[in-house]
Amino acid sequence: MSLEAQKKQQLVETHKTHAKDTGSPEVQVAILTERINQLTEHLRTHKKDFHSRRGLLMMVGKRRRLLQYLSREDHNRYRTLIDKLGLRR
Repeated sequence: MSLEAQKKQQLVETHKTHAKDTGSPEVQVAILTERINQLTEHLRTHKKDFHSRRGLLMMVGKRRRLLQYLSREDHNRYRTLIDKLGLRR
């Protein structure tokens, strides 16, 4: 259920903060959001897949912690990211 390399590279290119950026909070949140969306669709058809549900909950928690960190450190970057990803409607 991981992301394709091409899709992941596209997300990194879209959300990077500098030329060699692959690990900034923005990039990590974007990748996690894409994986969460894929897993949510998977769980809509496979309702009893509890192992994947646990993984989904762990990813949601990790994304939440990264967003809290970003909000605490630089609120403008946080607002820009959630608007770009369509979170917190």
